[in-house]
Amino acid sequence: MLEKFTEVLVRIDDVVWGIPLIVLIMGTGIFLTVRLGVLQFRYLGMALKFMVKNEENGVGEVSSFGALCTALAATIGTGNIVGVATAVVAGGPGALFWMVLAACLGMATKYSEGLLAVKYRTLDNSGHALGGPFYYIEKGMGEKWRWMAKAFAVFGMGAGLLGIGTITQVNGIASAAKGFFDPNNQMMVSLFGGSYSVATIAAAVVVTVAAALVILGGIQRIANVSTIIVPFMAIAYVAVCVTILIYNAAAIPAAIAEVFAGAFGLRAAAGGALGALMIAMQKGVARGIFSNEAGLGSAPIAAAAAQTNEPVRQGLVSMTGTFIDTVVICTMTGLTIMVTGSWNMGLQGVEVTSNAFSTGLPWDPQVGSFILMLSLAFFAFTTILGWDYYSERCLEYLTGGNKTILTGYRWLYILAVLIGPFLTLEAVWTIADIFNGLMAIPNLIALLALNGVIVAETRSFFNRNHHLAME
Repeated sequence: MLEKFTEVLVRIDDVVWGIPLIVLIMGTGIFLTVRLGVLQFRYLGMALKFMVKNEENGVGEVSSFGALCTALAATIGTGNIVGVATAVVAGGPGALFWMVLAACLGMATKYSEGLLAVKYRTLDNSGHALGGPFYYIEKGMGEKWRWMAKAFAVFGMGAGLLGIGTITQVNGIASAAKGFFDPNNQMMVSLFGGSYSVATIAAAVVVTVAAALVILGGIQRIANVSTIIVPFMAIAYVAVCVTILIYNAAAIPAAIAEVFAGAFGLRAAAGGALGALMIAMQKGVARGIFSNEAGLGSAPIAAAAAQTNEPVRQGLVSMTGTFIDTVVICTMTGLTIMVTGSWNMGLQGVEVTSNAFSTGLPWDPQVGSFILMLSLAFFAFTTILGWDYYSERCLEYLTGGNKTILTGYRWLYILAVLIGPFLTLEAVWTIADIFNGLMAIPNLIALLALNGVIVAETRSFFNRNHHLAME
């Protein structure tokens, strides 16, 4: 029964993440990149400055940095560790190229999302902010498109509750914990009609309790926790990856060559190049979007809460999230997997990256496994927090802010975290992929429809702030 269910999910996923959606995502990124004059490269330095320098007298719930960290909390997760591994294993080394290329284009998409989120958000008298694709669809495109705004909100709730927000994240934590504490299945118990490691059960309970303590405190507590954990974990993880690359420096040139060759199907047999290219592209783009969420419409929900009066400024801050997540962190993960050869050993999921850390560092293999387990735990935990915020805001839009329903949803979300480790990995990732794709469709349509607004706001901002471009 479970195998048939998984098979159906895979078929749905293949339809959702078929060529049309990949063309839509990449095409939107290319179109916005051209319309904005490659803004993501010209103003990346400015964006990084805005990232750490909060706007004075800005209106909103949390600082721009807090909003970014909340978005990064949701963005930097298992996709950076497990997602990259599954992409490279399934699509070959070339998947990493398409992942990074999609991210570079996605920076223009993420900029546009952040801009529109602030422009069309609502602020009540208490300073509570609500915004995101559902509002820029409804208010920007018009009332007749409200059905599409509601569709996005429903898909966003589904992604948070059943996919990227809960199950995939805690599943990754539990798998890493089991791999470190009970790799030989010596501490197994029967539960829910199956056999599970005590390490898996313990991880589920600990993560659920920790998540509940933060989630029940609302956006302020989520933002406060994120601004502490996210910068620390990102810097620490990149430092470890750099150490692996330095220790295996001799293998880097061959790894990079393999990435480019795989990206264009140059290693495939005659007649198979196009097929190899398409698989690499599909896996790279799909996992890249899962990781950096450019085009999904999730990050602008957090951006709408930023204390700012300038939509363009927050758009610039928002696009740094894609740069940090994929161009930096996912590239680091992918290269460590390549230089250690872990992608081609018949391993799956977190085992791939775990092997890279165990064999790639100049220390005892257990040290590498422990570092990866901690990295995955922190990455996934903050993603659980960020996606609770996203899905709650989707529900708030749908229910008009009904507090009883929102409170009930928080507990349901916490329950989903608890049961996540006991679901099959393939079904979990497939469900996450499906909801991601369904979210992306209405959001990308809105970005294309409102591209004139995006360009006009951008020109207005830089015309009023000539000095910023000169700094």
